[in-house]
Parts: sequence; structure tokens; C-alpha cells
Amino acid sequence: MKLLVLLLLTLTCRAAKRPNILLCIADDWGWPHASIYANDTVVQTPAFDRIAGEGALFHNAYVSSPSCTPCRNSLMTGQWHWRLGAGANLYGTLAQSVETYARLLKKSGYHTGSWRKSFGPGKLQGKFLEDHPAGKVYKKGFPAFLAERPNKETPFCFWLGASDPHRGYKKGSGKQSGMDISKVKVFPHFPNDEEVRSDVADYYFEVQRFDSDVAKAIAQLEKIGELDNTIIVITGDHGMPFPRCKSNLYDSGTRVPLAIRWGGKIKPGEVFQNFASLTDLAPTFLAAAGVPQPKDMTGKNLLPALTGGGDMELRPFILTGKERHVPSQEAPDMGGYPSRAYRDHQYLYIRNYETGRWPNGTPNWQKAAIKDAWYGDTDNGPTKSYLIDRKDDSPEYQRFYDLSFAKRPADELFDLKTDPDQLNNIAAEKPELLKKYQALLATELSKSRDPRNGGPAFDFDAQPYGGGSPKFPKNRR
Repeated sequence: MKLLVLLLLTLTCRAAKRPNILLCIADDWGWPHASIYANDTVVQTPAFDRIAGEGALFHNAYVSSPSCTPCRNSLMTGQWHWRLGAGANLYGTLAQSVETYARLLKKSGYHTGSWRKSFGPGKLQGKFLEDHPAGKVYKKGFPAFLAERPNKETPFCFWLGASDPHRGYKKGSGKQSGMDISKVKVFPHFPNDEEVRSDVADYYFEVQRFDSDVAKAIAQLEKIGELDNTIIVITGDHGMPFPRCKSNLYDSGTRVPLAIRWGGKIKPGEVFQNFASLTDLAPTFLAAAGVPQPKDMTGKNLLPALTGGGDMELRPFILTGKERHVPSQEAPDMGGYPSRAYRDHQYLYIRNYETGRWPNGTPNWQKAAIKDAWYGDTDNGPTKSYLIDRKDDSPEYQRFYDLSFAKRPADELFDLKTDPDQLNNIAAEKPELLKKYQALLATELSKSRDPRNGGPAFDFDAQPYGGGSPKFPKNRR
């Protein structure tokens, strides 16, 4: 019966005019840094807010991994990143055995393309060299892509990438743009000091620049009369490039803004509280286009939720994980900091597999496996330097430092009702609860065929690495 329903849905979608798809994805943009979330009155994102208001806003959208390459690979393939071999690592590649939604849409008649950052960083191989996993790269952007559309009847799929708000930033750019630094809200694992607030404002400046790129693309759709027949998605690939954010499994690293608009299909003003993964986008796009979903996609089609089913059609919990970001341990260890997490509305549980390693890279840069790597899983910037420089000033600043850089236990458990910012690990205090969440995580990872939980063996740490690392600053020597 289910096969018959799927066949009828596919035939219906193909008979109707198939929707265009515009995916707008920022680089290092995390939740809740959009003005519609009302967390901070300083950052302004009118394009994101418009799409959310005219479509759906997600409060609990998560990446598979808080690292560029694995997040993007998982989004393209609709699979958890730990199923993608070397593609689970920063600077990994894509296995020849997997397929991407853009290539499948192209085979079904879509005009596909991409701009700026899509796959990567990493090295493409084999079939992906000839046929890009996100679609042909258009260096002149969305207008050039539209100019090559075969005709007005051809549906299109475009990946609008960005380098914003990835570091580095022009220091003081946020303040110089007119932002009131005193009103910037910082995560509570940071000191509420001007140096940090100013750094966050510089990040906001680039978030707003990305938002303006999205606004231009929306204007293009309106100009050609395709706005309502286009599924518009706006999101980021993981949390902000600050300590305890990017490359970490706390919400500050894995939770991202997400808004989706599809005129006439999604009721304006929809708000979702249950969980969505960016791995869910690929099967959603394929379903909307009437293209069968490959069996190896673990993502969940969002259309039933978006078109009237509501929160009950979304996930009641979410999985996230991390393999190797930067090889930032001490020589000769070229490993990462492998970890997995299970999060529902009540608790976040994190399993750290290598507790002898530094979760965000060694502070002992003279001993680093990559020459001069300095806390290599955390991008260099004013906030990073400030936390390190102030750690001996007081117990309060030592705690700020430890939350970002100190070694961690195998098990972390946080009560999100009393500790929404995930600062107080209660794993040792709640042994029975810990056992419950250990079992929940293990069961779901086993179902997903995770190599670290009974799936096909794979040595993530043994894979080649083609990138660099944040270095110990020369001016500190």
C-alpha cells in the first residue's frame, strides 16, 4: 500500500509544474542569530525573517556535524555524516558509492548550479569531478545561472553558498556599521565583556551581509515570476566560529537557523518546535520534485510537516556527531575528537570516545602534530585569545576557559529545562538517567550503521588531511 501511495505521489508531482529549489546556506552561521528569533535586537536579518514569516520557521534545526565538510556532505546526500567514510572529516571527499540530490534532480530534468561554497573544503574525485555534487559552479552567481536556464518551463535547483560569516573579520566592523555593542548578547559560556561583544558584532556584520545576498536572490525570483513556485531554504552549516561553538556538540555548535518558504504549499507563519536535521533537506527536495529517494538516505522528508502535518511529522529527538575536524592533537597523533550526541526536549547526552585528547586542540603548540597548531579546532579570533589570556585572572575566567578548552569526561548529560545553555554536566549525579540516554544513543547509532556503534568498520583518523590549522600567533611569541 505504501509503495502505491508513493508511486501516486511521484506521478502527481511530475504531472504538475515541478517546483524550483533555492538553497541559501551561510558558512559558520548558528542559532539563534537571526532577528526573528528575538534573542538579540542587534543582528538584523530581514530576508531570513521574510522567508520565515511567509513560510515556516524551525526552532530546533540541527546539523549532522558541526564542521563544514561533513555537514555539507550530509546535506547533499541526505545521510548522517558517519556513514560517508572519509566524507565525515574536514577536508574529506565524497565516496563514489553515494549520490547527491542535485545530481539526481539534474538526471530528472532540472537545471542545476551552485555559487561560492558548496562542497568542501576537500578534494572531489571520480564522477564528482565531471558532475559537481551541488551543480555546475557559476562564478557570477544566481543571475548567470538563470541566464543559462534552457527555457521558462525548466525547473531549476540552485545552491547559493557564502563565505560569510566565516572568519577572519575586520576588527570593529560591527561597531563601525552602527551596531550598539552594549546591547549584544553573548552565550553564557563567554564573559559579558566588551572585547567579546565587539567580536560577536563583527560576526553579526557578516551574517547581515549574507542576508543581503539572499535578499538579492529573492528579488531575482520575483523579477522572473518564480517566487511562489520556488522552495526557498535559508540556513547555516553549523555554529558560529567561536570557542565552544563550531566543532562542538553543544547547541552553540550544532543548532542552526532554518526557514523554508513554498508559496501556496506552506501556510505563512508556520512555526515548528520539534526536531529537523539538515540531512532531511535532500529527501524533501526529491519528494517535492517527484524523484524517488535512494534507499541509503537516512534523512526524513519534511513535506508532510510543512504541508499541514505540523510538529508530529518531525523528529522527537535529534542525533549529531563529530569525527576529525582539524588534526589538532600532539604529535604523532593525527586523530580527531570523535563524539556523538542524542538530544530531545529534556536532555542532551554527549558521548566522547577519546577522553585523553584535547576536545578543541592542544594548547601546547610546540608539540602539535601540525606545526604550530594552537587549539586547532577553534578558529583564531579575539574571543579565543581573550579567554586564554584571562584564564588565570580569577576562578570565573578559569571556568570560561575550561568550558571551551579543557579535557572532557566520556559522558556529558545536561538537563535542558534547568540548564538550557548546557553548562552543568549532571552525568555523575544521575546514574540511572545516564544509563537510559547511553542506551538511547547506542540504539539509534546502531540502526544508522555507525562504524563506532556496530556498523561497517572504518578508521576515520587514518584518512589523509589536506588542510591547515589555526596557528600560534607570531605576535605572541
